[in-house]
Amino acid sequence: MSAGLLAEPERVRAILTAAAAAGEAVTYSEVLNALGHEFTRPKMRALCKVLAVIDDEAAERGEPELAVLVVRQSDGLPGQGWWVGGGGVQHGYDGLWTGPEAVKLVKTLQRQAFEYWAARAG
Repeated sequence: MSAGLLAEPERVRAILTAAAAAGEAVTYSEVLNALGHEFTRPKMRALCKVLAVIDDEAAERGEPELAVLVVRQSDGLPGQGWWVGGGGVQHGYDGLWTGPEAVKLVKTLQRQAFEYWAARAG
């Protein structure tokens, strides 16, 4: 496992690319469970570090981001870390992290990942 990371980025990436190919977002709990962990806030924060690595590598390959697929069960939106440390900032978004504008941005980015990975799945 990469130093200090919850899981190998390749393993988490495989979970996310499968979800993207299926056109589905996944919750933090679902990803953690797939990795053999129960949901805890510290584990969720550790997962976010892996997601950042995955998105950095995806950007280098010209692929759409995948961290936007990992969402809260409560509202289907990414958590605070995505908004301030990744996707939201990268896309120039400075609005609320909930509500119609947040949903619009997230759905747009998720659709890009869904289309990209669905085209590669078949």
